[in-house]
Amino acid sequence: MTDLKKSCSLLLVALILCTCVCPAMADTFAPSLDRNITGTLTVAGHYSNFESLIGEFNLFAQYYPNVTMLYRKLDSYNDVIEMALTGDEAPDIFFMYPSMIYNPDYEDLFEIAEDLSEPALGIRLDSVQSEVLYRDANGKVPYVPIFGETYGMLVNESIFADLNLPIPTTYTELIQACDTLKQAGYASPIMGYSANTLLYPMFFPYFCAKVQGDETALAHLNAMDEEAPEYAREALELADGFMKMGYFDLALCDQEITKDYEPLILRFLEGDVPMMLTKSSTVSGTGKREAKSEAFTAHPFPYSFWPVPSTEEGGYFLDVISMGFAVNSLSGNLDIANEFMRFLVCNEELNRIANANRMVPTAQTMTPDTIYSPFSAIYPERIIYQTRLGLDDIPDTQVRKAGERVCRGEMTVDEALAAFGTLN
Repeated sequence: MTDLKKSCSLLLVALILCTCVCPAMADTFAPSLDRNITGTLTVAGHYSNFESLIGEFNLFAQYYPNVTMLYRKLDSYNDVIEMALTGDEAPDIFFMYPSMIYNPDYEDLFEIAEDLSEPALGIRLDSVQSEVLYRDANGKVPYVPIFGETYGMLVNESIFADLNLPIPTTYTELIQACDTLKQAGYASPIMGYSANTLLYPMFFPYFCAKVQGDETALAHLNAMDEEAPEYAREALELADGFMKMGYFDLALCDQEITKDYEPLILRFLEGDVPMMLTKSSTVSGTGKREAKSEAFTAHPFPYSFWPVPSTEEGGYFLDVISMGFAVNSLSGNLDIANEFMRFLVCNEELNRIANANRMVPTAQTMTPDTIYSPFSAIYPERIIYQTRLGLDDIPDTQVRKAGERVCRGEMTVDEALAAFGTLN
């Protein structure tokens, strides 16, 4: 793994298609307000804690020491954020997600959101990957993506090293590795949260790759017409075929992994799981939980996050936006809120806030945590930007639900396709 970790810098080439931005310009923050300005800045979101944001608050305070900055968690965030934005204690900055874009329930949020592309604000949007930056039909940028997310597998490097087994980078190598691990006594070479993750990191990026750029396929899927289900067949057959090989013990996963976060992480840190399928927002919690694991504390081991090799050419990097920041245009501290966004939206700070959370950065010039270094081997043509895919939420959800049913053996591929559009 030494060479892979050294190659982390190659992620600048592998995960972005354009690196022409000038770092010196995008990384330099020059205060534009009176350094003695006073006020209170509140960010509202759904995280229980947001330590990396507090870190950014502390850095911003070096420029504006008389500004009080707070983070406020809102329960049932999606249901209450609109009301909160127009209330007496309205937040100045708030979480926003790509899933809100085409949902009429959130139209008012986009009206309230400041247009962060206004030249007068001086926010360096060229610090953000252009592929994940959303602009509406009028060119407005209502939010800036702060955290990215992807799907893959946590790999216990020690297990592979002890067996002199290469970590798989192609589908054939994955099968061969699972066979070897089975023979070595690992009942479930691959594990995951069986209530919903299962083989999602394998079959969904594969599905997205098949429909990416296919306007006919996307038109049928988004219309959810009678042709739509067939476009999911290959991905479901991939999942079905792999599950039938017996490398994924559903009963064991049901018994030992109760949630796709801390229980999954702690189970992986026991040290006897070769590969654990999950997402980067779960990976983000691994470092903090190492000390909670008696097994890991007693016998630590190196681990990393890898693409799931679903083809002979390898896996995919499905680039998903986890969360973005929008500015409340009705804020009583609008100048400070916009200034904080000027400060945050640069390569250095976008990388800093993501890496402190062990999330995927959205910065144009990415320097991600070394746990993601295996993704550096992915070629640009195998990167899928979900925000550019053009797949609506309903077919997206139906493919996931169909995959769940097939992976659990509750439906055949044909049965899942026949029920496509009605799965819940």
